[in-house]
Amino acid sequence: MAYDIVVLGSGPGGYVAAIRAAQLGFKTAVIEKESLGGICLNWGCIPTKALLKSAQVNEYIKHAKDFGIEASGTPQFEAIIKRSRGVADKMSKGVQFLMKKNKIDVIMGFGKLIAKGKIEVSDKDGKTQVVEAKHTIIATGGRSRELPTMKIDGKKIIGYREAMVLPQLPKSMIVVGSGAIGVEFAYFYNSMGTKVTIVEFMPRIVPVEDEDISKELEKQYKKNGVTILTNSEVTNVDTKGAGVKATVKSANGETVLEADILLSAVGVAANIEGIGLEALGVKTEKGRIKVDKYGQTNVPGIYAIGDCSPGQALAHVASKEGIVCVEAIAYNEHKYHHQPEAIDYNNIPGCTYCVPEIASVGYTEKAAKDAGYEIKVGKFPLSASGKASAAGHTEGFIKVIFDAKYGEWLGTHMIGYNVTEMISETVTARKLETTYHEVLNAIHPHPTISESVKDAIEVAYGEAIHL
Repeated sequence: MAYDIVVLGSGPGGYVAAIRAAQLGFKTAVIEKESLGGICLNWGCIPTKALLKSAQVNEYIKHAKDFGIEASGTPQFEAIIKRSRGVADKMSKGVQFLMKKNKIDVIMGFGKLIAKGKIEVSDKDGKTQVVEAKHTIIATGGRSRELPTMKIDGKKIIGYREAMVLPQLPKSMIVVGSGAIGVEFAYFYNSMGTKVTIVEFMPRIVPVEDEDISKELEKQYKKNGVTILTNSEVTNVDTKGAGVKATVKSANGETVLEADILLSAVGVAANIEGIGLEALGVKTEKGRIKVDKYGQTNVPGIYAIGDCSPGQALAHVASKEGIVCVEAIAYNEHKYHHQPEAIDYNNIPGCTYCVPEIASVGYTEKAAKDAGYEIKVGKFPLSASGKASAAGHTEGFIKVIFDAKYGEWLGTHMIGYNVTEMISETVTARKLETTYHEVLNAIHPHPTISESVKDAIEVAYGEAIHL
């Protein structure tokens, strides 16, 4: 079985790379050990959004009177989990359709590089076959990172996969880590009625975000009954009893937290073990595969994209890396008309789908100052937005950062209702090197929450109309 391009893994990096390869005329195959669509479609991005939507519907029912409606209802936890799995299955079947449509061979099993251009695939029954590839793209993704003090057992100490399919709703939960995974699950379980405590090692929750975003999310979570411990570290977890006892060390000393279950959400580790990298001399660094700007490793003909390579561990990053990698291969083989543009990793939007939602791109205020920029900052509270008031979601704000000298759009940081649908304006504008003046001259529709981006820019330049 010989192919032009073989992709190892079918997540949002792998399946997108395979489709682009097929479009460009390459004979293409995908090797997948579990389910088409990878973690994102089956155990990550998609099913978690289904869970979060159920939580939002539950919140609407709780506050129906605020909208002039009498309504009541009790969340059925098992039914919520079942709906989430159904959404994931539907999306995975969609990838199966795309593979057939693009005439891409799907080989189920675990792939391992055994020589240059040769991949051994072992299926679930232990049968093996060897696939030949002129070009091999590694897109093996990532998994929950484990800490020595919190070994995941799948029952009392769980990762994100188990958190999506718990057999029953826990009465209490400790969430260790407050990145996107941690705060999304904290919101979901708190909304369902679980007593949630977040433990974060850094001085603030969602630590990669702008400081103002962290403060606002902490305020909203505490208002909704979530306990938050920052500057805190779990040093030991005892699972001998009915639940878990977590020893937490903070500036004030040690305390022991008790809960039914502990969710470890301390980051993502790349899946690079056991796939033959060492035998071929493929270089790694800090647990990820080293690549150039087109995904090429140090070994010709072997590439890596997505969470197993150094870029941000985000689905949309993996997809674009896959496209860039394949187009670079095609350009070198005269199947594509130009060298693809390398990814600007400083213009990658990040979205967190808790409530309120978080969306951001570019420099934080601190990062812009540290980079030497003189800046103008505008902040528009959604309490001043007519559409947000009508929607019953006035929490949060839009914050924009511009270079004072040239008007360059350095960054945007949003927290509030539906903001993940609004960040693309900033990404596109920054890509086009737009200045504040051009954005203000682009008429934004009213009433929308998205017009608050324009309102924030007006604040930055002393032209605020609605504040």
